[in-house]
This record gives sequence, structure tokens and C-alpha cells, in this order.
Amino acid sequence: MYLEDRTVRLQLWDTAGQERFRSLIPSYIRDSSVAVIAYDVSNRQSFLNTSNWIEEVRNARGSDVIIVLVGNKTDLVDKRQVSTEEGEAKANDLNAMFIEASAKAGFNIKALFRKIAAALPGMETLSSTKQEDMVDVNLKSSSGPNSQPESGGCAC
Repeated sequence: MYLEDRTVRLQLWDTAGQERFRSLIPSYIRDSSVAVIAYDVSNRQSFLNTSNWIEEVRNARGSDVIIVLVGNKTDLVDKRQVSTEEGEAKANDLNAMFIEASAKAGFNIKALFRKIAAALPGMETLSSTKQEDMVDVNLKSSSGPNSQPESGGCAC
């Protein structure tokens, strides 16, 4: 990833939140600088489980790791069970960064990784994700199967 005058190499490990990987967390993050804990905004239990994952990361790495809490699946507007405010509040309580995204729709994915890269140790001179790089997505539920998207919608 290219950031201003630097190149940052990100290596990603994905456990998909599966419990069978919980015992592997120490080896996964032994030399990691960042842990991304994602939850499904349409699944309250997924959101509640993030506390356990963050605790596991903190137990393994202490305060030597940046934690980013990500509310994923923001494209599921009609099924949302966790508000943005709840996600932000939890991230603040747990001293973590926060962003919402939709991997499926591609919303805020680049912004997430720019935010992570800019927060890495030694990157203090970079602005932590410029506001113009953040995408504010306000999806409205469709009123029917033949509804057309409003102009200015997704640029996919």
C-alpha cells in the first residue's frame, strides 16, 4: 500500500471468527502490529463476541497492538441490529479504532487499510486517514423489488 512518501506492506491473517482458531491467536499475532476484529452489524451476538476476541488479543499482546473494531455488512440496511453509535462507543471503551464497512459492496475497505497503515508505529508523521478518504455511506432500504437506486449511488 502506498501512503504519501512510504510503502507499507500489510500481511493479513483471517480466522473468520471461528472458535477453533481461538487457541491459535497467540501464534497468529505474536509479531503483529494490528488486530482487526470485525463483526456483522446485522447480528447482535457477533457484536457481543468482539469483547472476547479483543480480550484474547490484549492477553496475548498487551498494549503493544493496535486494535481496529470493524462493523461489517453495512449493506444489510434492513437487517441492522447494531448501530454505528454502539460500535463507536464499544471501540472507545476498549481503546480501539473504529470504522464501518461493507466487504461485499466495497464501502470503506480502502479507508480501513489506509487507517491501519497510517496508525502503524513509525507512521506518526502521516495524518491518520484524511477525512476525504472516508466514505460516509447512508443506504436506504428499497421499497420494492423494482426500485431503482437514487442518482449518486454506488459507483461500482
